[in-house]
Amino acid sequence: MTLPPILAALRKHKSGVVLITLQIALTLAIVCNAVFIIGQRVATVQRPTGMDEQNLFLIQQQIVNAPTGNDAASLERRYAMLRSDLMTLRGLPDVASAAPVRSLPLLQSSNNGGVGLQPNQDHSTATTTFYGGDEDLLKTLGVRLVAGRNFTASEITHDDRGGDWQPPVAIVTRALADQLFPAGDALGKTVYFNGGAVPTTIIGIVARLQTPNVGWGSDYNWNSTLLPTFPNDTYTRTAVRAKPGQLDAAMRDARQALVAANPQRVIRNGFAGFIGIYPYSDIRARAYRADIGMALLMGVICLVLLCVTGAGIVGLTSFWVGQRRRQIGIRRALGATRTDILRYFQAENLLIAGMGVALGAALAVGLNLWLMQQFAMDRMSLLYVLAGVVALLALGQGAVLAPALRASRVSPVEATRSV
Repeated sequence: MTLPPILAALRKHKSGVVLITLQIALTLAIVCNAVFIIGQRVATVQRPTGMDEQNLFLIQQQIVNAPTGNDAASLERRYAMLRSDLMTLRGLPDVASAAPVRSLPLLQSSNNGGVGLQPNQDHSTATTTFYGGDEDLLKTLGVRLVAGRNFTASEITHDDRGGDWQPPVAIVTRALADQLFPAGDALGKTVYFNGGAVPTTIIGIVARLQTPNVGWGSDYNWNSTLLPTFPNDTYTRTAVRAKPGQLDAAMRDARQALVAANPQRVIRNGFAGFIGIYPYSDIRARAYRADIGMALLMGVICLVLLCVTGAGIVGLTSFWVGQRRRQIGIRRALGATRTDILRYFQAENLLIAGMGVALGAALAVGLNLWLMQQFAMDRMSLLYVLAGVVALLALGQGAVLAPALRASRVSPVEATRSV
């Protein structure tokens, strides 16, 4: 099969060639970037929080009859009520552990601040999320301690703000430790929170603990600090770990036990504003529903574009086959086999698709650069473009196969139809 006859035929159908070439180019550019966005969203949704999420659930409640004052007597009475609730939960047969919390990874509720290496430091060395809890916090969350020790009961403090936010000791994530002390010697070092002058000693390092806000930049996603602070408020959050396979039973029993201990509380099963009892899987699903929705939307767009492009190739080739039936019949009469006719249309389509993917590859890179400037996206790997080129060429060859097979079945007698 020689190139000149193909080029001569395409010159007679310039408008169709241009339209299909542009369609393939635009499809390649959009699909490559859409698949790249899907890949990023999927990676975001699947990233681990650092916790053992299985069998973990959260209780959010409002205690109606708790004292609301910030005086010492009110604080102590409220603290006693909260400790009583905690003991009730820990005593349930299907509960492995429970701990008071201010927030959890992906909960979209956080207390953030700066960490410095000097007292009264004007500009923080790093930004962190603060998690408060008691000595059972690590066990309940299933966070892995890689260095140092856990909090002791004597180190736990409490007040109306959830505890002392400049305590003498703290546990940090490996990511934050490495950012503060690149030499890897963070354990036992002193840091200062929120530009203060009160020193805090790092007594432990955990492998990973994600921040509550999924929209934070990648530099801060793992910068978490655990403080020995027991939240003391009428609105409470408690993380509870059920025994393996007993999540539903533990959630049901937790509500019944808490209401039996003190009926004057607002608590429901499932999401109800900020009040409720629900598994951690629900928190993850709610946190990433925008990312999942975006990935699904991009997937639908890719599918529609590929179907439209394939249908365009089928339609145009079928139209050309109808116009060239007499020419095909003449070639058959001169000795061309069905395979020759099939290869001709495949080669013709491959040439058009080749021009389209060449233009589309340049458009794909250009579109990615524009998205990087406008939306701070990452640079797309050229592997996405190469994969897109292969996919579009394969789509083109597959789409042209049916009309090309019809052309190969044209009888030599078609050459005499108009004689």
